[in-house]
Amino acid sequence: MSVVWTFPTRILFGEGVVEEIGREAAHLGARHALIVTCAGVADAGLASLVGQALDMAGVAYSVFDSVTTNPTSTQVDRASEAFRGAHADLVVAVGGGAAIDVAKLLRVRATQEVALADLAGDGAARITGPLPPLIAVPTTSGTGSEVSRIATVTIERDHVRRRIVVSSPTLLPNVAVLDPRLTLGLSPELTATTGFEALAHCIEAFCSPALHPMADAVALEGIEIVARNLERAVREPRDLAARSAMMEASMMGGVAAQKGLGAAHALALALGSEQKLHHGLACALCLPAVLDFNRSANALKTARVGRILGARGDDVETLAFEASGAVRALRKHLHLPAGLAEAGVTDDELPRIAAVAAADPAHLGNPRPCDADDLLSLLRASM
Repeated sequence: MSVVWTFPTRILFGEGVVEEIGREAAHLGARHALIVTCAGVADAGLASLVGQALDMAGVAYSVFDSVTTNPTSTQVDRASEAFRGAHADLVVAVGGGAAIDVAKLLRVRATQEVALADLAGDGAARITGPLPPLIAVPTTSGTGSEVSRIATVTIERDHVRRRIVVSSPTLLPNVAVLDPRLTLGLSPELTATTGFEALAHCIEAFCSPALHPMADAVALEGIEIVARNLERAVREPRDLAARSAMMEASMMGGVAAQKGLGAAHALALALGSEQKLHHGLACALCLPAVLDFNRSANALKTARVGRILGARGDDVETLAFEASGAVRALRKHLHLPAGLAEAGVTDDELPRIAAVAAADPAHLGNPRPCDADDLLSLLRASM
């Protein structure tokens, strides 16, 4: 059996690198960029900051700021229309994972006759030919979408909503610009939930049974970085060293996740689409139960995760058992909800959420196989 290992795109990292976007755009041959963002990021002045850098390089730009937390196919279509209408030749995504995912997919819709719904799973092979270049500028530290070949979107058709995952190397941004100054305005709650998303990416990627030793090494270091810095970033939001570290961890989680994820992400994606729950918060609430569920299938890896997160024990069995408790303790220290019920999820909604999670391919990377009944049990254990 053979496997294919790929690592991501060109990455600019450090305080002030946002000012280099104009140079990167010019290097890509751009004359007119479409900035894709959300209203909150635009109101905070971050899109304008990127626009100034483009101006300095003589690159014109337009702004599409209608992305929402859980992006839809309608938003992708409107963004692609804005791209064509502006005669743009470059996309610059400024924001969290939602803005970056919309930016990835609008390049397909703007240049190819293919429906987004047809790109799920093996349908990604329908993406042919070169896409317009993309510069990704994250303003949160959680998704790692700036270095990921994956985009998620909710398909809206005939009053039916269905969340899909599109995975293709062609979706990778050409350049990722990671400037920790752009995360200084994040609230403590959003810092905590996005940080937990980065942690979940690293943990589930590391625990995945797929063979990818480079991703394993990246994931382990990402867990270490989160363990050392997330609480400090929440407690001291102007601490640039902690912000920088969390941006590193988020990027590393995005790199590691190409190996695969697991049940916690399938559940979190379902909770996002069905309950509008923030993805990072959903990961934080479901991850402990999933670690317990998987312990019999990968005790050694679970133990390593537990040790990094502060679990106590002298043997693999004890450390593996305590891993979920270490995650719960971190969640408590960050003042996040103690369970799904506290986050507003009710028991009667769980079967529908479990069914949606069972249809999500993320759980196929889980170290212990799980079906809809297992996923329902994990939801109940996370209440």
